[in-house]
Amino acid sequence: MYSLTVRDHVMVAHSLPRPAFGPAQGLHGATFVAELTVRARELGENATVLDIGVLSGLLGEVLDGLRYRNLDEHPAFEGKLTTTEALARHIAEAVADRLEPGARDRLVGVAVVLRETPDAWASYSLDLP
Repeated sequence: MYSLTVRDHVMVAHSLPRPAFGPAQGLHGATFVAELTVRARELGENATVLDIGVLSGLLGEVLDGLRYRNLDEHPAFEGKLTTTEALARHIAEAVADRLEPGARDRLVGVAVVLRETPDAWASYSLDLP
């Protein structure tokens, strides 16, 4: 199995309004490092999983919709908690939705690791049909 990973970061504001989240219940800022990985069984015609620039652009496009936003007011998260895990899933699914049909047909998976700190992160993996 081949894989390609690109990385970017995003600064957001959000709250996690449940007692389980302690001081994070209130509105606060967060900077996440997002690592996006795509997997393929075989390489494409250019001996790559996908063009690095294309994959970086897709990740940047998805993150641009989140940058400097208060996720409590973002329509995609209405009525949802914006935990690190939930954000990782949102990013993975949004990238998968933006893949060109040719690339989507070759790829078998998309995964996002979202690092909240160097010592804490969450991830979400999406298998593609």
